[in-house]
Amino acid sequence: MFVQPDEKAYTLNEARAMFEHRALWLYYLAENPANEGGDGPLHKAIRKCGLYHAAVKFGKFETIEKFNELFTAEPVRSVFEMEIVEKTDEKLSVDFHYCPLVEAWKKVGASDEDIAALCDIAMEGDRGIIEGIGGTKFELPKTIANGDDVCQIRISTL
Repeated sequence: MFVQPDEKAYTLNEARAMFEHRALWLYYLAENPANEGGDGPLHKAIRKCGLYHAAVKFGKFETIEKFNELFTAEPVRSVFEMEIVEKTDEKLSVDFHYCPLVEAWKKVGASDEDIAALCDIAMEGDRGIIEGIGGTKFELPKTIANGDDVCQIRISTL
């Protein structure tokens, strides 16, 4: 019997496993991610995916508050252990304390250099979302993939 999505509650580990599965796709597609470069085909493809999600899932937002409601919604908030550090009319600062993508890449033995490169590719999705909804600035000052204790996403003026 088919179970309707709203009738199925995923555990945190199941939700994280879904993100890890996505990370493995990227890992195996990339082959040599450190050689991809910021304008390579994987960057472009993931950016297009972000632009698609901006149009279909997020739409145009006029306020940070409305964007935040969807961007930090469950179960993604728990999966990534998201902490809203700052939320004003012009800025949203979110720290991610866990990354299932990095965990997946570590499990398959990816090098530190490849993990950092894979993260940069994966973040094109978020960059595409912000571009697509009219955000004017996206910053990523720290990432778990680069050895930091958190990923810091900073979004300004929607």
